[in-house]
Amino acid sequence: MKYKFIYLALSILISIVSCNNIKEESINDQKPNIIIIYADDLGIGDVSSYGSTELITPNIDRIANEGIKFTNGYATSPTCTPSRYSLLSGTYPFRKKGAQVLPGNAPLLFELGNQTLPSMLHEAGYFTGVIGKWHLGLGDENLDWNGKISPGPLEIGFDYSYVMASTNDRVPSVYVKNHNIVNLDPADPIEVSYKKNFEGEPTGKENPEMLKIHPSHGHNMSIHNGIGRIGFMKGGKAALFIDENMADDFLLEAKNYITDHKNEPFFLFYSLHQPHAPRVPHPRFAGKSGLGPRGDVILEADWDVGQLLDHLEVLGLSENTIVIFSSDNGPVLDDGYQDDAVIKIGKHTPSGSLRGGKYSLFDAGTHVPFMVRWKGTIKPGISDALVCQMDFTASFAAMTKQENKTIDSENVLDALLGRSDVGRENLILGQNNITAFREGDWILIPPHKGPKMTNKFVNIETGRDSIYQLYNIKDDEGQQDNLALELPDKVKEMEQVLNKIKTKI
Repeated sequence: MKYKFIYLALSILISIVSCNNIKEESINDQKPNIIIIYADDLGIGDVSSYGSTELITPNIDRIANEGIKFTNGYATSPTCTPSRYSLLSGTYPFRKKGAQVLPGNAPLLFELGNQTLPSMLHEAGYFTGVIGKWHLGLGDENLDWNGKISPGPLEIGFDYSYVMASTNDRVPSVYVKNHNIVNLDPADPIEVSYKKNFEGEPTGKENPEMLKIHPSHGHNMSIHNGIGRIGFMKGGKAALFIDENMADDFLLEAKNYITDHKNEPFFLFYSLHQPHAPRVPHPRFAGKSGLGPRGDVILEADWDVGQLLDHLEVLGLSENTIVIFSSDNGPVLDDGYQDDAVIKIGKHTPSGSLRGGKYSLFDAGTHVPFMVRWKGTIKPGISDALVCQMDFTASFAAMTKQENKTIDSENVLDALLGRSDVGRENLILGQNNITAFREGDWILIPPHKGPKMTNKFVNIETGRDSIYQLYNIKDDEGQQDNLALELPDKVKEMEQVLNKIKTKI
């Protein structure tokens, strides 16, 4: 009887292990749809699932509550272009010359022929699309905006694109669908310059009476929709976007894209423009947050997320779709417009308990909301694994049995799917050679020349200093206790690892 019981117990144990192995193998054989929802300038303290009490984001929270909420999720850079470049290229931004905030008429940042997240997924049999903010350059140095706009998203692996040409505060203020500006009238060609204005065109500096939102600094060049922009533009009147309708425009495109490709594996990079300045919510959301337009557009973005999740439910795709939500960098209040973001902030803390924000080497510059949902496959929970947006290429290459050819992306698929609490060992944060370095619970900020504060308007600590800074963020989340002098060996050890990664080819 005793041996029969032992035999039965062993049989049950073997069956459990076998089932787990089959489940893991079946996950790696699947091709679930993949949607990355990417907010712009959203802080970890702006989301209620991360502790916000003044702004409630129930739809973003759905992803966190029905999936895994990461407490150590990162973008690679405290500004948008470098972070977006890393997410799509699988490469640290400091390796790419020019991977910094781009003007609206910059050429495409990517080198054609290199593997990207969309090109890898395209090879894996996915239909790939990007909808929303781009800000990674378009065309070449001599781009004619009135003709074929190439190279662009389609040349780096996307099968479909519907994007804002740059950012909502930079000209040209138009959408580009695949290779052409949407609704462009050939009889009213568009001209763009970042050097001088076109004769007879009003500007925010010279014609402030035409503005409905006034700049706090910069943003006083060409005017359209009552808002001064960065850069000069002429013509293209029928193609100009309306800020209040932008969220609805991108949401409709995203929903149509999902509907059109519901019967095949698809990848969608749904790139929100909120809460980037200028913050101009649709009238449905104006005044709803009590925190001014910045709070209003965050509520608008949360609604957009809910509409997209509901659309997946209606189409029966929720259990066959991985949904990721994150942000390209940390938060900023005054980023160029007088929109009451500072005045109406009240008790709200966009950076949560972290130090810094957008533009900063301190943790709030890159430590962002990061959550992954795959209903029916991922068990809901919270993970402390160190994960980065740059790792999507290697991770999804492993899932779809493709080769990862990128230099810096790491396979953290098990962490993303909740099968492991182990992610990256370390991560470089920053752009150009202005970087911080996280390893385990430690963050090292080497000496960097430059101002300690961004400017009197933005008012964020840059993290730059003439001395080494070493913080243990498990014990000192707000980075107040610099341990560099007490632990010189730890500083030396981390700097050696950092330099080794930087010189990797």
